[in-house]
Amino acid sequence: MSSTNGADQFSGYEQDFYALKSDFEKAVEVVSLAPTADKKKTAIQIAEHKLVQANETIDQMERELLDVPTSSRVKLQARLRLLKMEGEKMKRDLRRASFSPLVNQDRDELVLNMDTERDFDTSAIDQRQRLLYGTDRLGESSRRLDASHRLALETENVGINILSTLKGQRETLLRTRDTLGEADSYIDKSSRTLKIMARRMTTNKVIIGVIILVLVALIVLTIWSKLF
Repeated sequence: MSSTNGADQFSGYEQDFYALKSDFEKAVEVVSLAPTADKKKTAIQIAEHKLVQANETIDQMERELLDVPTSSRVKLQARLRLLKMEGEKMKRDLRRASFSPLVNQDRDELVLNMDTERDFDTSAIDQRQRLLYGTDRLGESSRRLDASHRLALETENVGINILSTLKGQRETLLRTRDTLGEADSYIDKSSRTLKIMARRMTTNKVIIGVIILVLVALIVLTIWSKLF
């Protein structure tokens, strides 16, 4: 039941990712077509927020794969790789849009504020790049941790299976030993019974022999007494 829930959760997060991607693309379009620096800055912040949420969704999907059986995990991993490629493309699209020029900006305003805005934009871009880099590093660390955790679980399962097999073999050997012990006991009892029966047969033969001798003697005595 948990494996089915894991696959369902994976599909749900996949839908969430594409919804975030749609919102992200709209924000990037606004960034590319923004007529003023303020609107562009606001659109960039929205796009960055959607990108962070999309990366968090991918990380959550990787964790959900741990609850999915190996037979179904391969297909889901292929879908997850496609989503990661989409995430990388989203980063590149935002980076290109961030450097795009403003549309229909007044030339005098551009000349007047060029130096100030250049310094501000450069600082903001550097901050965004550091944020994106930090997010990438965090996501990569999380993925490595999940992979290590998954490998540990798989190794643990293999060890449990081996121990279970060894336990079953040990129980089989113990049952075989008990069966052999019981067979030896039955053989000993049968041997003793046969010896007793042999002794009784010998005793019976002796008794019968004695009886025959006594009868013969009585017959002889009877005949002798009649004759003499």
